[in-house]
Amino acid sequence: MINIRTRLTYQFVVLVTLILLLFSLGVYFFSKLYLEKRFYKRLQDRAITTTTLLFDLQQTDSTVLRLIDAAGKEALLNENISVYNTATREVLFSTNPANTQFHEQFIPQLDSAAQTLYLRRNEYQIVAIHLNRTGGGNWVIVSGIDQVGKDALADLKKILLIMILAAVLLLGVSGWLFADRALAPMSRIVQQVTTIFPANVQRRVEHPNRSDEIGVLVATFNQLLDRIEQALYTQKMFIANVSHELKNPLTKINSQIDVALIQKRDADAYERTLQSLQEDTRTLTQLTNTLLELANTSIQASTMPFEPVRLDELLWECKTQLQAWHDDYQVRLTFPDFPDDEDALIVQGNRAALRVLLMNLMDNACKFSPTHTAQVEFLAKDEHINLTVFNEGPQIPPADLPHIFQPFFRSNATAQSSKGHGVGLAVVAQITQLHRGDITVQSTPKGTTFSLILPSLGHLS
Repeated sequence: MINIRTRLTYQFVVLVTLILLLFSLGVYFFSKLYLEKRFYKRLQDRAITTTTLLFDLQQTDSTVLRLIDAAGKEALLNENISVYNTATREVLFSTNPANTQFHEQFIPQLDSAAQTLYLRRNEYQIVAIHLNRTGGGNWVIVSGIDQVGKDALADLKKILLIMILAAVLLLGVSGWLFADRALAPMSRIVQQVTTIFPANVQRRVEHPNRSDEIGVLVATFNQLLDRIEQALYTQKMFIANVSHELKNPLTKINSQIDVALIQKRDADAYERTLQSLQEDTRTLTQLTNTLLELANTSIQASTMPFEPVRLDELLWECKTQLQAWHDDYQVRLTFPDFPDDEDALIVQGNRAALRVLLMNLMDNACKFSPTHTAQVEFLAKDEHINLTVFNEGPQIPPADLPHIFQPFFRSNATAQSSKGHGVGLAVVAQITQLHRGDITVQSTPKGTTFSLILPSLGHLS
């Protein structure tokens, strides 16, 4: 495959060569026109000189010939001058009587209405001038070959060809050097990128000019490196937190089994041990399910099937299911302004994912509320569905609010009041983003409010 440097050189050479060819053709064409015009002017001067000597001075033929030759600054190749009378239809005078037939073939083309005619036959250029006199109209016909002009055009062609060949060679060298200089920043970028590894992913590509196209490319590449660094950091934290979260219940389960096997115990002791193991197993199962939800949301985002989902009905289903799982949980739903249009209640999304989102929000609110109560307000307006979930739990510090949607993050204000793994809200954030929605959180001493906004079916259509 041809590299960019070679391709740029080829394109540069071809483009400039085409321009040189067009320029050379233009020079050759206009030079040819100029030489033809100049030679016609010389023939016209010969005709005027002949007319003056023959008719005004009334000289003899031999005298006219000598005077015409003397008047010419340089001889014309195959020059022939004839005077034709239209009344008698005879050639009155010719500098080459033996070749009068050459001029006679142009007599049918002579137009009395024209003053001067310019003709061409093979290599010959012909000028015919009409004279109106009392003895009848006369035509002075002068012909010749512009050998000097032909030689000049031939020399010009050779010069242009040599110059074009030399220019192509020079363009190839200069184009190669120009492409090398133009791509030098890219080579430096490649060298810098090859030194970036996961161990030093915090390094960034440097470029002196941030305003040119390469500078924009470098800025975009650095933004990509920022995202990669963040992804690697999140992955490391994810692995570390998962290991820690899985290690605790597994160690606890293993320790309780070891203690139970040291010596025989009564049935009550074994029952208490099994209940403790059951609780640890539930914790481990909950963590595993939450991690699977987080992974599925990230991996299957592009293949997740979407369908119209009526959100108010799904909200009632989630409320019923959550209260069935936890007898002490209370979810209070309010609909301040229920719309008449059914489309205002429908969102285009994945029903299972939306169920996980709503369940996590309500479970989180009930878990941190002293009364285990979540207050949910449903409002559909402006082609969006606004859902607020409020709990009277402890205030989350403002410094922790930007991080609560990160996996495994737990605020110190809430970590002591309830057990958890810090994954549920990360799942909520990913599902919300997947459905082109927005979720925010506000926390005051009175409680914490999560505000969820999803586009309704009317907005999407």
